[in-house]
Amino acid sequence: MSEETVQYTEDNIRSLDWKEHIRLRPGMYIGKLGDGSAYDDGIYVLLKEVLDNSIDEFVMGHGKTIEINIRENVVKVRDFGRGIPLGKVVDCVSKINTGGKYDSRAFKKSVGLNGVGTKAVNALSSHFLVESVREGKIKAATFEKGELIDDAKIVESTGRKGTKTTFIPDSSIFNDYHFKLQHVEKLIWNYCYLNTGLTIYFNGQKYHSEHGLKDLLEANINENKRYPVIHLLGEDIEVAITHTNAYGEDYYSFVNGQYTTQGGTHQAAFREAYVKVIREFFGKDYDAVDVRAGLVAALAVKVMEPVFESQTKTKLGSADVGPDGPTMRTFVLDFLKTKLDNFLHRNTDVATEIQKRILQSEHERKDLAGIKKLARDRAKKASVHNKKLRDCRIHYSDSKNDKAPDSTIFITEGDSASGSITKARDVNSQAVFSLKGKPLNCFGLTKKVVYENEEFNLLQAALNIEEGLEDLRYNKVVIATDADVDGMHIRLLLITFFLQFFPELVKNGHLYVLQTPLFRVRNKKETYYCYSQTEKQDAMDKLSGKPEITRFKGLGEISPDEFKFFIGDSIRLDPVVLGKDEQISELLDFFMGKNTPERQEFIIENLKVEKDRVEEEEVA
Repeated sequence: MSEETVQYTEDNIRSLDWKEHIRLRPGMYIGKLGDGSAYDDGIYVLLKEVLDNSIDEFVMGHGKTIEINIRENVVKVRDFGRGIPLGKVVDCVSKINTGGKYDSRAFKKSVGLNGVGTKAVNALSSHFLVESVREGKIKAATFEKGELIDDAKIVESTGRKGTKTTFIPDSSIFNDYHFKLQHVEKLIWNYCYLNTGLTIYFNGQKYHSEHGLKDLLEANINENKRYPVIHLLGEDIEVAITHTNAYGEDYYSFVNGQYTTQGGTHQAAFREAYVKVIREFFGKDYDAVDVRAGLVAALAVKVMEPVFESQTKTKLGSADVGPDGPTMRTFVLDFLKTKLDNFLHRNTDVATEIQKRILQSEHERKDLAGIKKLARDRAKKASVHNKKLRDCRIHYSDSKNDKAPDSTIFITEGDSASGSITKARDVNSQAVFSLKGKPLNCFGLTKKVVYENEEFNLLQAALNIEEGLEDLRYNKVVIATDADVDGMHIRLLLITFFLQFFPELVKNGHLYVLQTPLFRVRNKKETYYCYSQTEKQDAMDKLSGKPEITRFKGLGEISPDEFKFFIGDSIRLDPVVLGKDEQISELLDFFMGKNTPERQEFIIENLKVEKDRVEEEEVA
């Protein structure tokens, strides 16, 4: 190596201003970027950062209504709180470590304590406008990519007090992004559940909750409840609990209104405390796995100066409730020992149902014990990480905080398809699992089949989800099948497998379907990959002469070089999302149960709709 290449002088040292640093390293401030297909993609973090400020106003008793409007990627958020002090409007959105939340007298138990949130939104937006109204006056400031371009004077105003923020995420940072309304609605509903009395209007539609976390569970449980939701309220803590017959555990945990999707100390404290209280109530040393089997719970705590494990605040790290308060473990345990124990003594029918669910799990676990050992031995002999699985180097479970790698596993069928993806993938963050033929239709079967069926057993081992999602190895589990009848059938069978045995994987937004192009349209100079008839026609119109058109029938027909494009920065993923009112058992029974006249009618009607759509596209 030459001396010139290893020189290290003053010229190598750079100082970035606040906006340059955020734009250069956006992941440090908002986590991943994404294109809007996933619930935790960057554009939703931007919306959340702005909303958090409005929510904090409501929590402090200022303004009961928030208005949100999203049209063509233009986001507007209007609250009716106190409004940013007019002389500090520019500073609050453009100076790091500047904000009212450093003063605990103005904001108590707030989410945003780092003075970064709206600055990140400002820096990562091609257009950012903030307007504050208070004391009969208004102050506005306009930015582009964090650069102040219009610092308007303070003028008189007849508008209601509060703050309005308008922003457009920068398309040069968020490539080909789009807001999915179901993700925005999920975010809004969580705010409403956690703030009873708050009303949010999103694109004119009203969102409001009267019963907090009880409403949250009622809306999100996709399975029949074993008993009505237990709803417990205390000072700075709220809990809702029920059980279903589903496998595993399912939690919705929050800190100061922040949805901690990866849990943290409060959720760990709840899981431990719940088992302890149940054991003491029944006077039985039940296995913790059985006590929590089928448990669905929501937990919200309010903490002074919470410590999160990264800027995006999806995992709580605080061990204490406050600087001078009890430990989180003691706080949650004391609450449940009093409230839950009292409830169970007063509601013996609910206590009986909980015990029945525990005994059911205990019986199933013991019945599976021998089979699970044989299945593990078989998985080792099959060398799952060498034969079925082409693994990647980093995994979602590698990190204990919410900066865990955004790793992906593609589940595909056949040697040609898996071979193409394997050659094209990013070996650092993308893995490939190859199925052998069509998987079993597991509808109506017990979890015993997961261990007896080789494909399911090896898939479960590859994902590392036998004991739940805590050690899930991949953030995105992507079903990658051919765009034909067989491919659609395999896709449906895999979705059935996850809904039947690992519903929390779907509920927590980890399951996706890979969209691959149906056509390639090209001439000697340009190539277009088209995902629909409409895109094909548009490509043909753009190319002069008679372009070459290729119809991809299977993944194996797409070369590895082309696949790099489809699973790289331009990847298209459709998240598998459960509708708010959809029951998993009813959904699976309809689509995967015995053939019924209702299902036949549904298929025929939807085939007619699809045929009409294709014909309309071809005419257009």
